Amino acid sequence: MTQIRKVIKTGNSLAITIPSKAIKDFNIKEGDPVSLSVNRTKVSIRYTFSGHPRQLSLMSSPKN
Repeated sequence: MTQIRKVIKTGNSLAITIPSKAIKDFNIKEGDPVSLSVNRTKVSIRYTFSGHPRQLSLMSSPKN
């Protein structure tokens, strides 16, 4: 399922929110460690929540 998410400002950083259904489905908790992997060739970002057999991927296309 593809969902559109907006980048938001939080303090001096930018963030992407996680839909509440994904939080429930993957049992994501505040403070869970997350690994970030960027693939510039495929223009994708993957977040892997450490210690759990779950992961969420965020894909985007380059802007012209």
